[in-house]
Amino acid sequence: MSAPEGRSDDAATDDVRCPSCDELAAENESLKARLADVEAAVEALRRAGKRQAAPFSKGNPKDEPARPGRKAGAAHGRHAHRPPPPEPDRMLDAPLPACCPHCGDGVDFERWDEQFQTELPEPRPLTTKFRVGVGHCRGCKRRVQGRHPEQTSDALGAARSQVGPRARAWGTWLHYGLGLSFAKCSQVLARFGVNVTAGAICSSSGSTGTDLVPTHKAIKAHVSSAPAVVMDETGWRIGGEGAWLWAAATDDATVYEVARGRGFEAAVLLVPADYDGVIARDGWVVYNSYDKAKHQTCTAHLLRRCHEMIEDLPASARHTPRYVKDLLLEALDARDLDADGRAAAAADIGERFDLLFEQAHPHDANRRLIKHLRKERHALFTFLTIDGVDATNWRGEQAIRPAVVNRKVWGGNRTDRGAVTQGRLMTFLRTAHQQGVDAIEMLVELARAPSPVVVAGLVLRPG
Repeated sequence: MSAPEGRSDDAATDDVRCPSCDELAAENESLKARLADVEAAVEALRRAGKRQAAPFSKGNPKDEPARPGRKAGAAHGRHAHRPPPPEPDRMLDAPLPACCPHCGDGVDFERWDEQFQTELPEPRPLTTKFRVGVGHCRGCKRRVQGRHPEQTSDALGAARSQVGPRARAWGTWLHYGLGLSFAKCSQVLARFGVNVTAGAICSSSGSTGTDLVPTHKAIKAHVSSAPAVVMDETGWRIGGEGAWLWAAATDDATVYEVARGRGFEAAVLLVPADYDGVIARDGWVVYNSYDKAKHQTCTAHLLRRCHEMIEDLPASARHTPRYVKDLLLEALDARDLDADGRAAAAADIGERFDLLFEQAHPHDANRRLIKHLRKERHALFTFLTIDGVDATNWRGEQAIRPAVVNRKVWGGNRTDRGAVTQGRLMTFLRTAHQQGVDAIEMLVELARAPSPVVVAGLVLRPG
């Protein structure tokens, strides 16, 4: 085709030229920026999915869901039956009818059989009237009054009508243990015939929190003297403002604190700064301030990060997270070895990590992963070299989980005093649950004590 009029063939050819190196570099930078934006958006969506806005959601229904009910064959499982109670409280007869209900003919008796039914008793409150002796000392002339062991206070006059310690303990347990709002706790107690307002339950819980001060200190000392502690934290609210709920857990006790911050000054409210045991935790940098302690970083967090990187990165960059994942899984498998085998596995896998750190990693996400692993190198395999150390921080997350559900129900605390009460009551209830003791009965005895003491029934090391 001929060139347009007024233009030569050479001029037309000059318009089709290769972009300069500067233009290619600029376009490359633009594409990198767009890729970074996309990766940030993907990460934001992933984090949003992890937030427990709907803690019980299982996602969208499956296209081909499994059939409900028991499976056939070997996977059917055993048939469980409710065992009969050993000592029934009453016995009723269900005799044969006078005639057959189908045809009206007579019926011949063959045998008696048994059926058991366990039922709640009819809710009926127990009201106690204490006749309190009041007098004066002959010597100092001071007023003196008697106190029955079942009384919870010395109040008379306008405050003489009170709610008993068991009803108060139930209100505390329903709110701080099961997550019901104070209003719903009031409704539950009303079904038992105890009319008490939500505000009264809140006020009595605050008094119970004050009585638990010695117990809370004892549990904190028990946790701080343990050879290994698992720590975790989650977001909280105080008066609508951001705060943090901290937890430090062992196999038989858990201590909680609600703090305004997420720094080291909040962490030492649970575990002292000079703690020299093993701290299992996630990658939050604050925990590294425990410089006298040994550390174990959560292996599950690292495996989850590797899995997400394998899904997101291009094929050319997936080798690094895959290799890290394989090394971590190999370390977890080594837990079944004896002490010498575990130590040898920790040394061998650690050397391979060190070699990985020395290699070049062109992709930014891989470099960030390697940088994090290099910082956590000292905390990767403590669970293989020290007995009794968890490989993950699952114990801390289990301690946090009930609080997260409660947070979704009533949002946190309104005041700092309420936050302090929250930490004390959750500490006591969770520890009682871990040790398999009746928290309500212990709260009843604590309410009847003349002065606050460490509750009897918990097994705690001396502080």
